[in-house]
Amino acid sequence: MTDPAAPVPGEPSDPKLMRAAIVERFGGPEVLRLVHLPRPTPKPGHVLVRVHAASVNYGETKIRKGLVPELGPPPHTLGSDLSGTVMNAHPSTHRFKAGDEVYGIHFIGTYAEYVSVPELSLAAKPTTLDHVHAAALPVAAQTALIAIFDYATLRPRQQILIHAAAGGVGHLAVQLAKLRGAHVTGTARQEKHTFLRGMGADELIDYTQVDFTRVARNVDVVLDLIGGTYGRRSLDCLRPGGLVLGAALEPGLTDAEAHRRGMRYRWLGGTSIDRPLDRIRDLVDTGQLRVHVDRTYTLEELPAAHAYADSGRVTGKLVLTIRSSGAAGTNPGLERPSSDARTGGE
Repeated sequence: MTDPAAPVPGEPSDPKLMRAAIVERFGGPEVLRLVHLPRPTPKPGHVLVRVHAASVNYGETKIRKGLVPELGPPPHTLGSDLSGTVMNAHPSTHRFKAGDEVYGIHFIGTYAEYVSVPELSLAAKPTTLDHVHAAALPVAAQTALIAIFDYATLRPRQQILIHAAAGGVGHLAVQLAKLRGAHVTGTARQEKHTFLRGMGADELIDYTQVDFTRVARNVDVVLDLIGGTYGRRSLDCLRPGGLVLGAALEPGLTDAEAHRRGMRYRWLGGTSIDRPLDRIRDLVDTGQLRVHVDRTYTLEELPAAHAYADSGRVTGKLVLTIRSSGAAGTNPGLERPSSDARTGGE
């Protein structure tokens, strides 16, 4: 929880302050406000990162709406993904130094110009990406990596059904499942099918027109990125002993329910993968994984970004570009692409 200063949208005159976006009360996108907060100093084990870009995740819209009560009452500074430059490090750290370009995960607080981040939550930024595309990766790509490479244990020619396949996690999971040699079926609106075929999907189901349980049958794994009734309905798609992986905040299914039907359910939690962000960076830099950025917004445009996220029509990711106070122009590598790029817009 943060203690916001008076809401002033301009640049702070005090160099010890920074701009940050907060949720002042729970509700719609209009509750997001730009304020001035003290610049953090790195804690033990942390580094101070100047944030160049941060992405908008579905979970952050849930927090804004008050649907994650364990965080307590607002105000909160949201944001989990970041890409930026290390400004300085606590003496207890050793992985990064000032000037290093990094990307990573910090829950919560990356909708800000500066953030103190545990060094273990960061990795060197992919060299083939600008900050916009690097910021789109951490939470979504780590979730997809854990689901496909750790929990699913897919083998060549096995079948996986991915719900919300065109979303932030989904379009990355499609590519990772293809790397495993799996046959990939995805649910998505018709207008997103061409995009998903470009990601490698083999079969696509327009869930607005067709009941996916009547089309996808005898699959080995279902990755449920929607939750609610989708988890339970997905049991109808599985072969005996098949697996539903849940990654939604409201899974709508339990292991006991799946077991009664001779199937399995697992919620994505911890992982045995060592340094997953390093592995993601290597997959990106070797051309094996692409991230798609649908739209970019400035920090001042955050309410519009959340409004678009609330629409449920995002393809890939939404990214905020964050210009540091007192800096002229925009940060290097910050573009406004709508592309699935490895080099900032291919």
